[in-house]
Amino acid sequence: MATRADAASAVVRPHDSGREMGAASRQDPARVRQRPLPEPKPLTEHGPARIIAMCNQKGGVGKTTSTINLGAALTEYGRRVLLIDLDPQGALSVGLGIPAQNMDRTIYNALMERQTTLADVRVPTDIPGLDLVPSNIDLSAAEVQLVSEVAREQTLLRVLADVRNDYDYILIDCQPSLGLLTVNALTAAQGVIIPLECEFFSLRGVALLVDTIDKVKERLNPSLEISGILATMYDSRTVHCREVFSRVVEAFDDTVFKTVIQRTVRFPETTVAGQPITTWAPTSSGASAYRDLAKEVLAL
Repeated sequence: MATRADAASAVVRPHDSGREMGAASRQDPARVRQRPLPEPKPLTEHGPARIIAMCNQKGGVGKTTSTINLGAALTEYGRRVLLIDLDPQGALSVGLGIPAQNMDRTIYNALMERQTTLADVRVPTDIPGLDLVPSNIDLSAAEVQLVSEVAREQTLLRVLADVRNDYDYILIDCQPSLGLLTVNALTAAQGVIIPLECEFFSLRGVALLVDTIDKVKERLNPSLEISGILATMYDSRTVHCREVFSRVVEAFDDTVFKTVIQRTVRFPETTVAGQPITTWAPTSSGASAYRDLAKEVLAL
């Protein structure tokens, strides 16, 4: 019986012939899959939060951008959201205009100090309903220090328990590796979103990532599921991009989100501005895409 890792491996096998690309070159497969999404129902109460890890060991695929903008879009539908920056580079914090490099207490302190809770280190953002647990280079020491801890893979799960009832969603921006911090995120999460750049080399690590997720599910977190694969940096003008997307859909079928994040210059602008695209360019196609993604996540 084929596993998800087998499917992922099949995605990256080379074509026998360039003629196989013909169907993908004639139409935009992302547009074909689009369909109207229902409006989310309003909430009457909040919590406990669903925890989602944004994970891919390859860098530059849109993890941080997707974490920020999905979180901001969820707040537009009345959800309370906490973003966790679990990358020592602190890109999530920078992307929201939070000067984490100057902070005395970050996610590192919550993980490594028993007397420090996430409530002590979280900070509000400019977006109502959206809070952040920042990170900076201090977090790079945590991976080494956690090795000697008892139940080291469950450290993040333990500290999240204090704030989980305050939010509807907790989104974890993982570092681009499959190290101990990422395993902590997968152990704490109920779902995983895999941002995947529509480019051939981005597919090469999919099998390894899916295999890691399956191992964590088997050994540490039986409730862990792949919420979806999110196609990012999509450019319908290129045959290569359309072909890569088609192969991902062929391998993973309904696990691939219907929403596709198009490549646009607006996203780098939002990083400089320290704002989500939903507030920086609220009528842009990028903002609309992340609102659609929020609808899909809410429907899971």
